[in-house]
Amino acid sequence: MAKTLHNLIDQLIRYGSDNGLLEDGDQIYTRNRLLKLFQEEEYPETAETEDVQPIELEEILRGLLDIAVERGLCEDSVTYRDLFDTEIMNCLLPRPTEVSRTFWTKYKESPKEATDYYYAFSKASDYIRTYRVKKDLRWKVYSEYGKIDISINLSKPEKDPKAIAAAGKAKSSSYPKCLLCMENEGYAGRVNHPGRANHRIIPLIVNGTEWGLQYSPYVYYNEHCILLNRQHVPMKIEKDTFRKLLDFVRQFPHYLMGSNADLPIVGGSILSHDHYQGGCYTFPMAEAPIESEVIIPGYEDVEAGIVRWPLSVIRIRSKDIKRLVDLADHILHCWRPYSDPSALIFSETAGVPHNTITPIARCRDGIYELDLTLRNNRTTEDRPLGLFHPGPQYHHIKKENIGLIEVMGLAILPARLKTEIFEEVRTALLSGGDLYATETLASHAAWAEKIRLKYVITEQNVDQILMQEVGNVFVGVLEDAGVFKRTPEGQEAFLRFARTL
Repeated sequence: MAKTLHNLIDQLIRYGSDNGLLEDGDQIYTRNRLLKLFQEEEYPETAETEDVQPIELEEILRGLLDIAVERGLCEDSVTYRDLFDTEIMNCLLPRPTEVSRTFWTKYKESPKEATDYYYAFSKASDYIRTYRVKKDLRWKVYSEYGKIDISINLSKPEKDPKAIAAAGKAKSSSYPKCLLCMENEGYAGRVNHPGRANHRIIPLIVNGTEWGLQYSPYVYYNEHCILLNRQHVPMKIEKDTFRKLLDFVRQFPHYLMGSNADLPIVGGSILSHDHYQGGCYTFPMAEAPIESEVIIPGYEDVEAGIVRWPLSVIRIRSKDIKRLVDLADHILHCWRPYSDPSALIFSETAGVPHNTITPIARCRDGIYELDLTLRNNRTTEDRPLGLFHPGPQYHHIKKENIGLIEVMGLAILPARLKTEIFEEVRTALLSGGDLYATETLASHAAWAEKIRLKYVITEQNVDQILMQEVGNVFVGVLEDAGVFKRTPEGQEAFLRFARTL
């Protein structure tokens, strides 16, 4: 046992050195921290760390966690192992101020060099578990709006029964207040809150206020980052939102930055903490062209137009950030109270506001852009989940809210679809079997029957057909989320609103 532990510790130290986490002079110190963590008092003098051959981090951690379980240091479940392995990795890592100092030193060379360093660090530290993320299914489909990105998220581990039971008995805690608070940095975690011992946040100033930059541990796209307010304050779409988004893009022009809306149904999953999401990725929305130019009185110097996109998007462009902010605020103030009964749009019902905006900022060739996606969260008796929400005919694939990432053209679909569609439906289509044979199949039967009638399905084409048809559903979902529909009547209604600006 001890020999295996020593070998794995040596492997981990070699990994840390090879990936820039450790200086040569830190190896003995790191080894001793790991020995303490495993309650091991011995280390053979004959060990030669420098001769250790590198192996994959996932394999090293699996071995160390198995030993921790055997020694009673950790329970054998995904949740508890995830808590313990963040403590293992923390033994290799510098303090937050050292990471921040390195980041800003590299920033002086270029913003991209700084983010390249920090992204590599976040993966090497295992805060981003790359061996899980690579399990996600990702593909592109063609649509009338251009290429659309589809993903099935398989990287989030499912909660195990032992952890669920323990969480139910756990004493409630308000520290940290949420998953986006700065207090998560270095936090050990608990059964109902993920471990963040290996987490480091970059402090920065955005629009004169204190914020933190981190990467998402689930990286839905390249360098998927989160910009979080140092204060635990609610999300709010206002003039300062546009200032902050554009100020961040000014500082990091190779990144986009956007915000979820600030209302339920059309907003993000964490509305209690002000935050934005960005990264180094070209989303399908960014490649969508302007299809109708709009001249806005008083802002003739700012390019504006309606984007050819399934949702209702106004794009404004200028080299002058202040002019963009002023126009975006003007559009927001025009949209908040806007109603058009013929388009089923009501700004409020019974005093409850419904209109808001999902904004996205980017910089292209020295010109700043804001894509302003008009949202409305009204519900009706026959659409209790939201009138501008995925329709019931799509719920077998996508029932969840449409947030920022999906607004931009990247579907994040539930893990269940891997088995339900790409195994069960696939098998039934190939065999000509009963599409109502099981409860799972029956949930997809109406959709699958249309596919069966539409194509001659073979072993060679079935996967491509299913990927395209799942993509078609997502396009329909986005069209449902559009407040002005992609019909002649809907686009005329959109122009009516544009003429009020």
